[in-house]
Amino acid sequence: MLLFRKVLAFGIAFALLVGIGFSQTAKKSYVFKGTVTEVDASSKKLVVANDNIPGWMAAMTMNYEVDDPQVLKKLKKGDRIEATVYDGDTKLYKVTVAAQQKN
Repeated sequence: MLLFRKVLAFGIAFALLVGIGFSQTAKKSYVFKGTVTEVDASSKKLVVANDNIPGWMAAMTMNYEVDDPQVLKKLKKGDRIEATVYDGDTKLYKVTVAAQQKN
């Protein structure tokens, strides 16, 4: 639980530092990939262990807001997701469940 709180505090601080006053329309976009570790429909957020995104964010686990809260109804713990993210903005846009790899 202590690790979760530290990750949550870092995520909030990061969002406040880089997310204030930015618009994604003029910002560079990146493909976001990660694994859902928690779905919190009441706060309209996901906890995701994201892959490294070169030029945007190192691999880490943190809370993310989503552009469409309806997507939270379709997601569950363990789902691999893909989304679009923008410089200076930690919200996930156009979240989709990634195709499962066949072994």
